[in-house]
Amino acid sequence: MARLFGTDGVRGLANRDLTAELTVDLAVAAAHVLRAEGEFAGHRPRAIIGRDPRASGEFLAAATMAGLASAGVDVYDAGVLPTPAIAFLIADYGVDLGAMLSASHNAMPDNGIKFFARGGHKLDDALEDEIEQRLGAEWERPTGAAVGRVRPLTDGAERYISHLVDALPNRLEGLHVVLDTAHGAASEVAPEAFRRAGARVTQIGGEPDGLNINDGYGSTHLDKIQAAVVEFGADLGIAVDGDADRCLAVDASGQVVDGDKIMTILGLAMKERGELANDTVVVTVMSNLGMLQALERSGLRYVQTAVGDRYVLEEMKRNGHALGGEQSGHVILTAHGTTGDGTLTGLMLAARVAQSGRTLAELAEVMTQLPQVLINVKGVDKLRVDGDEGVQAAVKEVEAELDGSGRVLLRKSGTEPLVRVMVEADTQERAQTSADRLADVVRERLSLG
Repeated sequence: MARLFGTDGVRGLANRDLTAELTVDLAVAAAHVLRAEGEFAGHRPRAIIGRDPRASGEFLAAATMAGLASAGVDVYDAGVLPTPAIAFLIADYGVDLGAMLSASHNAMPDNGIKFFARGGHKLDDALEDEIEQRLGAEWERPTGAAVGRVRPLTDGAERYISHLVDALPNRLEGLHVVLDTAHGAASEVAPEAFRRAGARVTQIGGEPDGLNINDGYGSTHLDKIQAAVVEFGADLGIAVDGDADRCLAVDASGQVVDGDKIMTILGLAMKERGELANDTVVVTVMSNLGMLQALERSGLRYVQTAVGDRYVLEEMKRNGHALGGEQSGHVILTAHGTTGDGTLTGLMLAARVAQSGRTLAELAEVMTQLPQVLINVKGVDKLRVDGDEGVQAAVKEVEAELDGSGRVLLRKSGTEPLVRVMVEADTQERAQTSADRLADVVRERLSLG
């Protein structure tokens, strides 16, 4: 049986894969597991629940609150806020746990639930496995005054916005920023934070109606913000995804600045301010080779982890690093949060532009991005990819041909039934040819048909 939890909580088609019944059971199991871990020792537990604006989040958030309250947890309903806001508020209020209902950058019909422990930290794999094992187990239900209460959290947005602005090293006066909030969870808090920091803001993708989240807008659909930055003559653009835990940027000419370039720019800025612990940036195996070369040229070190911001964060916590993230725009700044925060990342990037007096395009020149081709191979048995001799022989053959001028990565998707084939090379043609060849081998060797 496949593991219920993926790389970022439980996710699937809302009301088909992720039902109200399953969500209630997950919430109850999470409460019991965290109680057993001693998270609630000696006091009545409290939780904060948030969601993005997709329609299914309304009943799934209600189901989460019902499950927790039935297990004796007092619940505070934060309403529509970004994932990093919920993580921040859990720590800021000192509550025992929390949950976010969101499918992040996925299309509106999907939804998901991710749990946080005390301090706003995502649960590790072992705790998620325990929650899954507790589903449907018998338990003693509290009654009377022992059941949890549900109340609104009225000042969550204000506390989060103040936190974002206070984190900045300098103001943003003089900057014109286009924000694409993906008709998502940051549609109100992100523009307000940028305005309070001094920026002039033009917003697109800021009219959520429950059905339009990520629909042609946000960090996975950059064409609109590229056009808007040029049309309005803005200094830069910041695009977040539906739950605003990631962001990508656009320079004044409409060119994309991805997560690797953002982290390189922020890493150098933090080093100048004496804030980059260990002079090290934590990245994943998907980060572009050009980024790794740029960090080395700048006198910075890097550590690579598996894909997923939770694994980046685990490494950061283990060794005290201050900056890490992913090419997709998940950037973690441990001085200010426990998870990727697209709004905070965008603010920090804008602050670097304002402080340096240089354009975003000039700052991004620190890194030369190697051509990278990523092919998602569907309809294959992803669990066999690491052990198949034919696939691994093909990988070694391509690596030998690249001879240090690029690299190859085959990775099982954590959330979908596919294998990702990634090749970097010194030319786009070479990267494409090699990736196509490897994808064909994966299809032939691992086909489910």
